[in-house]
Amino acid sequence: MKISIVGVGLIGGSIALKLKEKKLVDFIYGIDNNKDNLREALALNIIDEQADLENGIKDSDLIIIAIPVDAARKILPNVLDLISDSQTVMDVGSTKAGIVNSVKDHSKRSRFVAFHPMWGTENHGPKSAIAESFSGKAGVICNKEESAHDALELVQKVVESLDMHLIYMNAEAHDVHTAYISHISHITSYALANTVLEKEKEEETIFQLASSGFSSTVRLAKSHPEMWVPIFKQNKENVLDVLNEHISQLRKFKAALEKENFEYLAELIENANKIRGILDKN
Repeated sequence: MKISIVGVGLIGGSIALKLKEKKLVDFIYGIDNNKDNLREALALNIIDEQADLENGIKDSDLIIIAIPVDAARKILPNVLDLISDSQTVMDVGSTKAGIVNSVKDHSKRSRFVAFHPMWGTENHGPKSAIAESFSGKAGVICNKEESAHDALELVQKVVESLDMHLIYMNAEAHDVHTAYISHISHITSYALANTVLEKEKEEETIFQLASSGFSSTVRLAKSHPEMWVPIFKQNKENVLDVLNEHISQLRKFKAALEKENFEYLAELIENANKIRGILDKN
């Protein structure tokens, strides 16, 4: 099988490496506006040839769109314009409703499968791609009833080859859930990093005192705005809803400390400990 990957960075590159390892694909075209990414992906044997959008798509059975969600939303209708009724298109965006709605009336909507691999890091570029990145993680297919049976089967085969477990949900529900489990985590990390940078001017002190807990909490703050601003923009209402609740929870901790109500503070922490029972199941 020949595929094209539009965006040969962290996610696209990791998918390419895994599908090659599993021998699901014979040839991979890389399509990317960043020429450095293309050169690096070629050097790392992530892709076999670089191509422009039209020529790469023409010879591919499957086209994977792995670029920031605002760009994916814009390019998807154009990609569907270029394909035949035997080709399949999938995306890997972290928000789904906007992308799905961008092609809801397209004549070839059924050739598209909306997908989100629940994995990512603060790193970027082909050099950060890892074949085993997705193993054991959830892979979400949204609005499967809107995709043709053969297109859905192909994407399911890809997801299984990535060693992910499949989950199905509608795009709107997906965006609500990811606002809670992913998007708010990034905002919190950015805010904490900015708080520390504002209050602690001596960078060497931060480096010397930083614990593993602090480092893991602010790790996401190293994620690039090119990716995350579009995600926050497309999922704005859900992110705002979660952010309001998060601010409310922070105020409870603040009030408990201000009033020296340490019994209530303990209750807040004990309630938070309940998350352990949920996470330990996974």
